[in-house]
Amino acid sequence: MPPRHAPDMSYRPSAKADWNTIRTLVPYLWPKGELTIRARVVVALLCLVTAKLATVMVPVLYKEAVDLISAEGAFVVTALVGILIGYGISRVAQQAFAELRDFFFARVGQRAIRAVGLKTFRHLHSLSLRFHLDRQTGGLSRAIERGVKGIEFLLTFMLFNIVPTLLEITMVCGILWAVFDIWYALVTFVTVSLYVAFTFSVTEWRMKFRRQMNEMDSKANTRAIDSLLNYETVKYFGNEEHEANRFDRSLRRYEDAAVRSKTTLALVNIGQGFIIAVGLTLVMTMAGFDIQSGAMTVGGFVMVNTYLMQLFQPLNFLGFVYREIKQSLTDMEAMFRLTSEQREVTDAEGAPDLVAAGGTVTFRNVRFGYGPDREILKGLSFEVPAGKTVAIVGPSGAGKSTISRLLFRFYDVTDGAIEIDGQDIRTITQASLRRAIGIVPQDTVLFNDSVFYNIAYGRPDASPAEIEAAAKLASIHDFVMGLPDGYNTSVGERGLKLSGGEKQRVAIARTILKRPAIFLFDEATSALDSHTEKAIQRSLAEVSADRTTLTIAHRLSTVVDADEIIVLRDGVIAERGRHHDLLDRDGVYAGMWRDQQKAAREAETETVDAVAAEADAQAVA
Repeated sequence: MPPRHAPDMSYRPSAKADWNTIRTLVPYLWPKGELTIRARVVVALLCLVTAKLATVMVPVLYKEAVDLISAEGAFVVTALVGILIGYGISRVAQQAFAELRDFFFARVGQRAIRAVGLKTFRHLHSLSLRFHLDRQTGGLSRAIERGVKGIEFLLTFMLFNIVPTLLEITMVCGILWAVFDIWYALVTFVTVSLYVAFTFSVTEWRMKFRRQMNEMDSKANTRAIDSLLNYETVKYFGNEEHEANRFDRSLRRYEDAAVRSKTTLALVNIGQGFIIAVGLTLVMTMAGFDIQSGAMTVGGFVMVNTYLMQLFQPLNFLGFVYREIKQSLTDMEAMFRLTSEQREVTDAEGAPDLVAAGGTVTFRNVRFGYGPDREILKGLSFEVPAGKTVAIVGPSGAGKSTISRLLFRFYDVTDGAIEIDGQDIRTITQASLRRAIGIVPQDTVLFNDSVFYNIAYGRPDASPAEIEAAAKLASIHDFVMGLPDGYNTSVGERGLKLSGGEKQRVAIARTILKRPAIFLFDEATSALDSHTEKAIQRSLAEVSADRTTLTIAHRLSTVVDADEIIVLRDGVIAERGRHHDLLDRDGVYAGMWRDQQKAAREAETETVDAVAAEADAQAVA
């Protein structure tokens, strides 16, 4: 399968995609089987309608009060008081039902955000290793963050701003037509329509600047995170200024796009103000002539003016709301595209769990390549008998680490099969497969948490005593107890507060705690000194004595006791046998052994010379 590229977070969906995004969100707002959530949605909508009914009643009552006061002759005070009480109740109901709407819908919105966020998180963990190797962590995290915020904004403004405003416009036009005549309703409708059309068209034009802002924001964030994650490399090469300049270039492009976005906002505000002024002038002029002719009262004049002011007040934010809704839909669509990313490795329908009896691992004519033009394993066949230890050695690029990825089913083989106790791992559940295998990888990455948490990660329900026992087997308990906070000591980002050897021993303890049926050691002691390596080897031999063990190693001294050693070269088995047999054969393995022994002697000589030179220097001093 050809390598894929990381998802394009700057993608802008079409209008059809916008509606698809909204349809994707709807099931989260009306979840199956959750009657309480559905009841909250219904009550919130009833509150919304009630609040708008109260809103459109306010100008009517205002009109009645003005007409009563401005009528010739004395008026009945009790009638005025009754109208004003009704006016006050309508104003209170307008706000109260709007607040109740938010009160009932709050749980619905937050539940939807939680459900979408959790689904996205779960799906990302279910995607193949290929996807995660291709991804850009900074841009991906921003896409999820903006997508979740987009849902919240969409629910808040589309449901409780756009929809209520459209409902109010319909009600107002209907009332103006019924109380006065069609021309008031028509002028109001045309004014609002022109206002909306102008706002949408100019805002759509301005959206390109917002998209540029988001693209530059993602690039800047990705570069910042990448630089900070590789802090040590930056320091090694003294490239702080280079990194700052790269970050500043992204920030400068963001600055330019942000300035264009803000300055063009003036066009929107000027145009909106002009349309509102023209509409109000026309309606007020019509009302003035009708008052003069006696067709309208002063209260009617006030009522028309109040309705228009009420309508245009929420419309003042239309440009902002439209832009943010469009951006929210874009962000949501980008996040939903992550959830629709196809899984490269999936469980077969109705796949059973692995039944690990002895733990025999068999590779049958396995072929695999990361791309069609790059085959790594070329018909690999071998068996790790239950309870035995098989080591795989060979030069870099021979395919050693690929074997561990295939065994964990991060990828599926191109051809052939991998079996555990006669069960093809493609026919069983991935969860049960990974429960049965414990790995100590070459590159150990720890969580930014305590030593206790990182060891307990092997089996989160393990007791403190079991965690300490695993740490002792990994020869790290004494070290941990010597730390100021003991097992509660934080290991830092990616475990950077620990040395390579200490991190490796934490990883070994974590795997021991898991108690797997099969052990996989991928250069498990590569970061350890000779003394610690021997201690760890004894511990590993003890815990894996009756377990199937596959050891991937570069340092041949760590595999001399293996039941079988397989020498890989260019994706095929060059030699296989026990240590002494391979030495007697004087082939590839024997050559590697001589080279490593020579390198070890030279390193030892250099160390002795360095110690002697230091001693001489101290004697002279």
